[in-house]
Amino acid sequence: MGWSKTADIRKYVDLGVMEKIMKEWSVATGMATIAMDAKGEYVSGEIGFTDFCMKYTRGSQEGKKRCVQCDKDGKDTYFCHAGLMDFSKEIVVDDTYFGKIIGGQVLPKEPDEAEFRKIADEIGVDQDKYIEALKKVKVSNMEAIKAGADMLGDIITQMVSSAYYEKNSDIAMHKLDEVEACFNEIFSTVSNLSQIERNQKILALNASIEAARAGEHGRGFAIVAKKVETLASDIGNYNSEITGKLNKLAELMKQITQGK
Repeated sequence: MGWSKTADIRKYVDLGVMEKIMKEWSVATGMATIAMDAKGEYVSGEIGFTDFCMKYTRGSQEGKKRCVQCDKDGKDTYFCHAGLMDFSKEIVVDDTYFGKIIGGQVLPKEPDEAEFRKIADEIGVDQDKYIEALKKVKVSNMEAIKAGADMLGDIITQMVSSAYYEKNSDIAMHKLDEVEACFNEIFSTVSNLSQIERNQKILALNASIEAARAGEHGRGFAIVAKKVETLASDIGNYNSEITGKLNKLAELMKQITQGK
């Protein structure tokens, strides 16, 4: 498994456009295809499937159950439960799994009718009708099947990848806007602190003057005035330190937004 998290493919791509691509691919290759999301739910129609698959195999209760399980479990190129060659291509972008493209439903060689008659019995389908439908299934070589699978997998993955990066880029820019707004609020708060610092210094100065006028009786008042002055000085130092760091962060954010 080459991924660590999942995402809903519906949030990133137009499924109608994706299905159109799958249909064109199916016509070009003669193979069937269907898409699943990260939860194993189908997100496209059954494209290019023959009566062998849809009318008879998936048309029976047991056959459909086996088909769905095959679609969920299948990896790379494999034989499905009904004896046809299938493929499964995972859609993964940046360790994020969006689902997979399943396809094939072809034969790599001429079929052994006896084997397919056994399968017909297992899923409760008329043998002769099953074999008649089997004769209409496309026979293709393994190289063509694998090449077609890789082609479709790459196309859909590229489509999802482009949409994924575009959307995440929009989200990132929105977050940067929020960060900038937060910076502005902090700068405003720092500005208010600077005003408080100035007012405290004025208060401390006035208190010192009044304490000097009061003489011996103003000694306690002088101590308080000194404390206020010290507090104002401390606020000023912290304020300068915070402002310096905010300016540095603001410059870094500017470089990021400008792509430097």
